[in-house]
Amino acid sequence: MASMMNSTTSIAQGIYEYYLWTLTFADTRTAGWPLVDSPAPTVVYTLIYLFIVWIGPKMMAKRKAFRLKWLLIPYNLCMAALNYYIAVQLLTASFRLRYSYICEPCRQKYTPDELQITNAVWWYYFSKLLEFCDTFFFILRKKDQQLTFLHVYHHATMFSFWWIGIKWVPSGSTFLPAMVNSAIHVLMYSYYGLAALGPRVAQYLWWKKYLTILQLIQFTCALLLGVNGLRTGCEFPLWMHYTLIVYMLSFIVLFGNFYVKEYMEKGNKIFYGNSSINLTGCGQGTMMYNEPSTSKSKKLQ
Repeated sequence: MASMMNSTTSIAQGIYEYYLWTLTFADTRTAGWPLVDSPAPTVVYTLIYLFIVWIGPKMMAKRKAFRLKWLLIPYNLCMAALNYYIAVQLLTASFRLRYSYICEPCRQKYTPDELQITNAVWWYYFSKLLEFCDTFFFILRKKDQQLTFLHVYHHATMFSFWWIGIKWVPSGSTFLPAMVNSAIHVLMYSYYGLAALGPRVAQYLWWKKYLTILQLIQFTCALLLGVNGLRTGCEFPLWMHYTLIVYMLSFIVLFGNFYVKEYMEKGNKIFYGNSSINLTGCGQGTMMYNEPSTSKSKKLQ
């Protein structure tokens, strides 16, 4: 027992010393910014999130589901506005700096445009904390079927990984995935904000299916970006290239599986007569369409 404790202490000490060593490479531009200096806030918030995911459905099991329409509409529209701000800030500054979309080293420069990108990346990181509310709304509305591994994995890991981004590489090639993902989230949160208005509006929102396709394209491009960085020797932290590749592969598998089950398999069921399709995803809206052979009815849950 004593040897095991000594071994564990030694491993923990080694990890801590390695972390202290990595701090020598941290970007000085974000030093002192909220949530950035220490990993503790990010780790604590993530653990609280996972605890709520575990305990929340149990606490709601015997309670009536909340509708939350009054909250979902402003929340989703505000998130759409925030992501629009982030995407525009990254696009305009990277355009003026003539950033490469293939390989852009992270330089610790204090020019206005570089600081604009760094600031936008911080807001992108912070938005991942705000997105925990997506999950909390599912729990309060008793949409437990939407608390999938994909959903929880996506939300919990994005917040943690982007702390690494804002801490060590808040500019350079980091801008591209943040900019593209923010643009997609403008469409996603706009969809859920409008869908929350009711079936009269939701019936005209045709683009939800294509959000998953856009995300898969985004993940594939990010994967290729990482592979190309290794191939060409892009001046970017080597371990981040490998992390990006593995992380994007996990998303491609998970989101690809979601797309097949949600659209392709259910599309076949509709074609062969079983026409109940449940449109679920990473936001808060859930829409159920039932189309019997004799009559057609649409019900928004």
